[in-house]
Amino acid sequence: MLGWALTFLVIALIAGIMGFGGIAGASAGIAQILFVIFLILFVVSMVARAVRGRPPV
Repeated sequence: MLGWALTFLVIALIAGIMGFGGIAGASAGIAQILFVIFLILFVVSMVARAVRGRPPV
């Protein structure tokens, strides 16, 4: 998931440099949403691992 967020971030940066404002905005928005989802899933997995009794890595 983090890989997809970084991919859309790179697309947004390239589109912004080339002057495609709409594409850059859309790609940046998608990258931001994917990054937030990644962070939420990461925190949930750490909490689940801690509840099961395994120490975090």
